Amino acid sequence: MAQQITYKIENRLYLSITDRCTLGCTFCPKNNGILQIKGYDLTMDHRPEPEEIIQAIDEPGAYDEVVFCGYGEPTLRLNVLLQVARHIKAERGKVRVNTDGLANLVHKDDVLPEMATCVDALSVSMNAQDAETHDHFCQPGLPGSYESMLRFLKDAPRYIPSVTATAIEGLEGVDIAACRRLAHGLGVKFRKRTLGKVG
Repeated sequence: MAQQITYKIENRLYLSITDRCTLGCTFCPKNNGILQIKGYDLTMDHRPEPEEIIQAIDEPGAYDEVVFCGYGEPTLRLNVLLQVARHIKAERGKVRVNTDGLANLVHKDDVLPEMATCVDALSVSMNAQDAETHDHFCQPGLPGSYESMLRFLKDAPRYIPSVTATAIEGLEGVDIAACRRLAHGLGVKFRKRTLGKVG
C-alpha cells in the first residue's frame, strides 16, 4: 500500500511530510497509537522528498488551501516545506502551515522571512495559557519552548498575512478564555479546538 502523502478534508488538501515532532503531546492521537485521520492511514515508511510530494499534489489552485500538517512538525523539514510551498504558490495555490511555533528555536534562526515568500497562513498550537500547563501536556524536548512559541506568534504577523493561535478545549487546566486573551494580546487570531477532533 502506497504511503499517504496527501489527504483531503472538505476542500482542503493536507500534506504529511514528516513523522518527527518537537513535542511529545500527551493528547496527540499518534502518541496514543492512532495513526489515522478521517480514515486516512498516515503511517510512514519514509519521509518523502520534495519531488515526490509535488507529484502527489493535483491542481493546488483547486483547493481552498494546501495545508502542511500530518502527524509530524512540518518545519522540522523546513527546506522541503519551502520548496513544495513555492511550487504550490507558482500553481496559484494558497499555503497554510500548522505548526508548534518552535521553528526559530529549532533552527536557531528567524525562519519567518523565508516563510513569507510562500506561506499565506500559519496555525500555531499555543495549547495553554502558561508555560507550566503547556509543558505538562506538550512535553517539549527543548528548554524555553513556550516562550519561544509566544515570540514566534508575536513576530509572525509582520511576515505572514493570517496568523491564528489554537488551544484545545477539554484538557484539564487549559483556560480557553485566557488563551484567547493571550492570542489577541499578541496581535493574532484565536481558534478553539476540541479534544479528540482532528481535521
